[in-house]
Parts: sequence; structure tokens; C-alpha cells
Amino acid sequence: METGVIDLAGIDGDFDLQSTLESGQSYLWDRLDGQMYDQDGAFGGDAWYQTVVPPIDGVSDDSAVVRARQVDGGLEWKSNTDAVPILRSLLRLDDDLDAIVESMPDEPLVERAYEAYPGMRIVRDPPFGCLISFICSAQMRVSRIFDMQARLREAYGEAVEFDGETYRAYPTPERLAEATEDDLRDLRLGYRAPYVQRTAEMVASDKATPSEARGLDYEDARDSLTRFVGVGDKVADCVLLFSLDYLEAVPLDTWIHTAIDEYYPDCDRGNYQDTSRAIRERLGGDIAGYTQTYVFHYLRSGGD
Repeated sequence: METGVIDLAGIDGDFDLQSTLESGQSYLWDRLDGQMYDQDGAFGGDAWYQTVVPPIDGVSDDSAVVRARQVDGGLEWKSNTDAVPILRSLLRLDDDLDAIVESMPDEPLVERAYEAYPGMRIVRDPPFGCLISFICSAQMRVSRIFDMQARLREAYGEAVEFDGETYRAYPTPERLAEATEDDLRDLRLGYRAPYVQRTAEMVASDKATPSEARGLDYEDARDSLTRFVGVGDKVADCVLLFSLDYLEAVPLDTWIHTAIDEYYPDCDRGNYQDTSRAIRERLGGDIAGYTQTYVFHYLRSGGD
């Protein structure tokens, strides 16, 4: 086992692990104490988090078990490999958060949201796990989305031994494609079961992969992701923002529609595409997804 501490004084801007991982961006991590998504307004904790990470292009060649927790001035980690480049990628530690916050609109709602959760960063999740997670997100609370992914890991994920414990990787497309719709309904995926199964089949058979969207112009990338079964514009925007580096993406979910209704009514253009363009411009253009994530976490946790 390898261990280490990333000195957070060496990154640009603040960092908060708990709000980054428990703000509805990612469902691919877990807490060792079993309390993942047990509370709203997650911020400032020092719990251990863990994930099993598939190979990441340009970062790591093999699967890895990674544990991390925030300590005074640092991010402590344990892994079966050198986890520093993996954590820097997954948690976007190389983002200049000071510059991003400086580019956010100077508006009271945005300022309150950032002041409530300074240091929250966008995640960069593995694309397939991110895609399936957000296919499962429709009409679901964050805790239930997380529970669905935990059941998928337990049922179909490869067993990985680490530090005397057995962990489950997120299912591969090939393994998940072997599941039947009834199998997935038994895991309480409900009407999402056929979407998950058919999307996994698409990826496993190389008909399409979410990574193919990377590098396209933003709206073309969103259209590319809507090829997958169960993926509309909102789910596509989630995958673009939380996996594929499109920091301008603003998923128009319930909480962002609330923000539009109450704070930005002039951005409501009556359809997703035009409203998306208007709210992206209002929330900071190229970094609007960062602004959106602060506003989402703030409003969902009871802020106003």
C-alpha cells in the first residue's frame, strides 16, 4: 500500500473534499463510515472517501483503489499505486479556482453560494460511470441515485482486494450489458432499467462511447450524448460538466429552474436550448458550470 499527503497550499484557490464529493456531482465515491449523502449542505468534514478508478487516459494505466480524506492543509491518501496524479485529475486540483471565482458573476445569489461552500470543485468522473449515474438520476434524490450505483457495483462490479478489504469497481459496459432488464429492476432501478441496459450495450458493442463527445463544440457534444438511451439534454449536460471538461455546461434541473424563476426570469426562453444559452451567459460563460454547481448545492441545501 502506498500513502501520502497532497499539500493543498500548492494549489490555486481553496479546496473542500466533502462538498466536492457530496454535492450531487458524483455517485462513484463512498465514505468508509457509510454516511455518504446522509446530510444536506455537506461541507468541511474529514471523513475518508474511497473509489475504484478505471485506467485514465494520460494519467494512469491500471485500475486503482483510492482513499482520501482532508486534513489540516492537506489531502491524505492511501492507494495500491501513486494516487497523486489520479486525485489531481478526479478532483480537478489543477483548476485555478481563484480565477474561476473571480470570473463568476458579481451577484448576491452567487456570492452567498460561494461563501457557504468555499473550495468546492467540479469533479472529473470516469465517463461511463458518470453516464449511467445520471441516466439513473431522473426524478431521484441524490441519496437514492447513490444507492442505485452502490447496488450496481455490488451486483456487477469486479471485486478488488485492498488493505484487507474487498471493494467493488464500477461495472464495465460489457458486464452491465449482460444484465437483463428484469435483473436491473430487481436492483430497484425502475423504469431506468432498460435505459441502463441498452446504453451499456451501445458502449460494449462500440456503437458509441461517451468519450467521443470530448473535443466537439459544446452543443455538438451535448447532441452526441443524447444518442444514448435515456439521455436527454439535462443528463447530457451533467456528463459534459462532471466528466468531459465542458465547464460551460449548465444542467437545467429542478434547482436551476428554481434559480431562473426567482433570480433570472429573463433567461427563461421557453425551451431547453435557448434557456441554456441565456443562463450560461448569465452565469459566467466558459465557467458557468462551476457557478451552477455552487448555486445548485446552495439552493438544494436550503439556501435562498
